[in-house]
This record gives sequence, C-alpha cells and structure tokens, in this order.
Amino acid sequence: MDLSAAAFDTLVHGKQTSLFTLVNDQDMRVSLTNYGAKIVSLVVPGKDGTPADVVLGFRSVADYMKYGASHGATVGPFANRIAGASFTLGDREYKLPENNGPNCIHSGPDSFYRQVWEAEQQENRVVMTLHSPDGEWGFPGNKTVRTTFTLTSGNELRIDYEAISDQPTHINLTNHSYFNLRGEGNGDILDHVAVIMAREVTPVDSFMIPTGEIKDIRGTSLDFTSPHTFGERIDAEDPQLQIASGYDFNYVLGQGSAEPVFAASAWEPGSGRYMEVFTTEPGIQLYTGNHLKGSEVGKSGAAYGRRTGFCFETQHFPDSPNKPHFPTTLLLPGDTLRSTTIFRFSVK
Repeated sequence: MDLSAAAFDTLVHGKQTSLFTLVNDQDMRVSLTNYGAKIVSLVVPGKDGTPADVVLGFRSVADYMKYGASHGATVGPFANRIAGASFTLGDREYKLPENNGPNCIHSGPDSFYRQVWEAEQQENRVVMTLHSPDGEWGFPGNKTVRTTFTLTSGNELRIDYEAISDQPTHINLTNHSYFNLRGEGNGDILDHVAVIMAREVTPVDSFMIPTGEIKDIRGTSLDFTSPHTFGERIDAEDPQLQIASGYDFNYVLGQGSAEPVFAASAWEPGSGRYMEVFTTEPGIQLYTGNHLKGSEVGKSGAAYGRRTGFCFETQHFPDSPNKPHFPTTLLLPGDTLRSTTIFRFSVK
C-alpha cells in the first residue's frame, strides 16, 4: 500500500516527526520515520517483477505509538537483555528499567525506539541523530548517536551507526525490523530458507539471559550453517527452543570485523526474494516472531500473528556488561563506536 506522508507529519514530545522515502532505479523503495529511527516500509520486486513490502510496520506515527515499539526500530542504548536490569562500572552500580521480568530488554519501554530523532535527507540517504543525557534509562554519560540509512543502486539498505559518550558507558545498537519476504501481512515465515554463518550460540536460561557459555550447535536444531527452513525444526524438543518458544538466540559470528562480512541470508521460494545480511558486529539474533499475538494491525490491514515475521538483529551479545568474556560493549570518552549492517536484496 502507498503510505501517507501526512500520517507521519505530527508532533511527539513537542518534536516534529516525518516520513522519508528513498528510491533507486532497481524498483527498490525504503520509507523511514524519525520516530524511533524506524524502517517503515521496504519494497523490493520478486522473481516475476511484482513488488512487495517485506517489512512489518504501521501506517502512521499514531499506530507506532499504540503498538509494539520495536518494529523497524533503531534499538538502544543497549539492544537485547541485561540481567537483573543492572550493571557495574568501576565501583558504581547502574540500575535500568525492569521490563522483562526482573531484567531489562532493549533499554526499557521508552528508550531510543520511542524518541524523536533529528533527521535530514541527503539524496540517497537519511541521517538521524539522537542526544541522550546522562542517566537517561539508567545509562551513564551524555551520549550522541547517529544512524545513517543509505539506499544503494545494488538494492542494498546500508545502516551505519556512530556513538560517542562523555563518560564510560555500555552501548549496543541494532535494527529490529521484522521481515517477511513473501510480503508483510501474507502469512507466516516458516517456509523461508535461512543460512547463518555461525557454529555457536550463547545459550540462555529460563529468563532468556545468556548463561555465559559459548556453545557449539553444529548438528542440532539451532544449526543454520547449511540451509534449513525456519519451520523445519522450530518446534523440536531442543530445550533451548522450548525455552524460547522458537528461535530467539544470539548466534556467534566472531569478534567483529572492520568491514561488513556475510552473516546470514533468507530466501522465500514462492516469490524468489533473497535477502543477505552483512555486518561488522560479532553476533546476530535470530528471532522468529514467536510472541507476535495478532493484536497489532499492520499497513495492509492484516493482523501480525505468531511467526509472521523474522528478525536478523546484528549486535554485540546480550548481557555483555555482566559477561566480561563477551566482546566488550564499553564505550569510553574520546572513542567513537562505529558499526555497519547491510541488507542486500535480489531474487533467485
């Protein structure tokens, strides 16, 4: 469906929200809003040339405020979970919002994805900037975060993150788009064929907090080093799948890299749409929408039920502030966090 720019032209917390649209000559179209620095729509052609919007989302800022905050969002200051909703830096403990049992997920219910970012469109890119003061949601430091979305002629959506802080703090940024390569609102994602370039995951306890172990998953129901559909093993009796009600795990890609490397892919056989993910991050969270409840009505008027979208959230590992052997998320004054993720689309 065509989005109405007027539905995104409003004031939230006294700040202007807008819709920004990028188009290339390959019939790819990306729409973004500075409310939460979110991907609203991502339209790509299928093998027969028919375009479809492959990102779950909503038709207005009002809907984004009403429904789940994570759809398409830039998540921070710390994506994913932090155990006990706290961490220690030096001799001081920092308390965070408890919004996932006794734990903190995605930095609380009102973090980056519910904020209005400053935004500027520059030809084929949109640059969004957010200033987060010291102590906001419990995180130390006056922080400035910049997310740049670039649409390339090669049907790539490139996301570049930068962050600085005037005090030591923990930062972990990701994009939380839910994808359905058949098209949003067109059923579940169980027939999608996935590959993830990871031989290990960080297994979780009953609260979905990493145990601290790095576990080899080759040959198990969590192994996507060779192609498998999401649905093939999603309800297997693997204890981890039972805890998570499906896939919701951090896959270990390595220690991170200076340039984006191939991390994962998904292919939807009916449409032929193929998505590749490249990243500089050391991990990627596969989430198969296990807790979508059908209570959110998307852009096309369809309710988003269980497993109607999947996420490839490139990231540092969950609970890294409390797991010193994980790749560090500590950002020091004078340093700049830089991270890049690319979603590339084609057909096969």
